[in-house]
Amino acid sequence: MKEIQYLKGDATNPQTERNKIITHICNDIGGWGRGFVIAISKRWEQPEIEYRKWFKSGENFNLGEIQLVEVETDIWICNMIGQHKIRTSSNGIPPIRYDAVEECLEKLTHKALKLNAEVHMPRIGCGLAGGKWDEIEPIIEKTLVRNNISVYVYDFE
Repeated sequence: MKEIQYLKGDATNPQTERNKIITHICNDIGGWGRGFVIAISKRWEQPEIEYRKWFKSGENFNLGEIQLVEVETDIWICNMIGQHKIRTSSNGIPPIRYDAVEECLEKLTHKALKLNAEVHMPRIGCGLAGGKWDEIEPIIEKTLVRNNISVYVYDFE
């Protein structure tokens, strides 16, 4: 059984040889411009362009949906809609939606297996989305890791 590998470094610059999917959490209101997406957009413009097109089209642009964007011959970005709006609600609920994250990661599992790819990510959902890693980590283990997919989680130095 595989386990999550924790690395120091930049999740947009994975240092492995195989096919790689870099995944991150997006919101359900079409906003792109804060958090990890800044690092993605600095390296590749296509993920933001495709995300905005997807939002405009309204086609399947819902919590729990994913979009894969190929950015290099062996690298894809996975835009996962796992965040409802962008602010903590008046009753204290953060934007993260753990059930949507799980749905996204289940879909990502199928894509990763099909592409024979590893998954690289920052600590998804724990920045602007307000999630807690001790909630996210078991979801990653239950979806990706259980299906024998190599997962690398980066802590930016």
